[in-house]
Amino acid sequence: MAEALFDMSAMDRPRILILGGTTEARQLAEHLAADSGYDAVISLAGRTADPRPQPLPTRVGGFGGAEGLAAFLKAENVALLIDATHPFAARISHNAAAAAEATGTPIFALRRPAWELERGDRWTRVESVAEAVSALGGAPRRVFLAIGRQEAFHFEKAPHHKYVVRSVDPVTPPLALPDVTAILACGPFAEADEIDLFKEHGIDIVVAKNSGGTATYGKIAAARKLGIEVIMVERHKPADVPSVGDCDEALERIHQRLSPVKDRGV
Repeated sequence: MAEALFDMSAMDRPRILILGGTTEARQLAEHLAADSGYDAVISLAGRTADPRPQPLPTRVGGFGGAEGLAAFLKAENVALLIDATHPFAARISHNAAAAAEATGTPIFALRRPAWELERGDRWTRVESVAEAVSALGGAPRRVFLAIGRQEAFHFEKAPHHKYVVRSVDPVTPPLALPDVTAILACGPFAEADEIDLFKEHGIDIVVAKNSGGTATYGKIAAARKLGIEVIMVERHKPADVPSVGDCDEALERIHQRLSPVKDRGV
């Protein structure tokens, strides 16, 4: 039998399930962990080998698609579902929307705004990582890949470039490329450090996903400062659910939707 994550002795407290994996999800979890009016749990997909400890009871692993998530929401009597997953985790976001609709569970998304083009930026916008490979062109380049490890394999189709690949966990299997340098690191990354990194490796083009937020924006600011081109993989259309842009807005939405025990005078 799976370990109970929600507090079984506090059935009068509204239950909140956070689908996490982002800085914003952790910030929200910290606030809810300190609020006795809610019974909250955070769920991680399990794609990171050694995730940081969370301030809330934590579930790791998939649910089994929209149907599995719907079953969990119903069995655990979840009062509010919050999708605070990565902006590029499209599948779980759409599964969350479908599960919420199937069970009648209120839902909103905590989605940080995308980065916007600023003066001095040299962006080439593409719709997918596969398209980013083609956008590198035929002439050899020194490429900084900052797209995570899941889709790095696409660049094996362009072995004439030199790559510096940064990810939290190793790319497995290792990329079959003649010239690749792997850097294992977890943000946040400061602009000054990114400038030094780009200079050290002679980077002349960056491939990034438009994740938004501040933790990994340093590479974008550094590229602007150095006049380096950025191939920007844009987000796809998000799941059609109400959304907020930061933790403060999320807390306000929670308080509007759920009345904590302490506010009801119970």
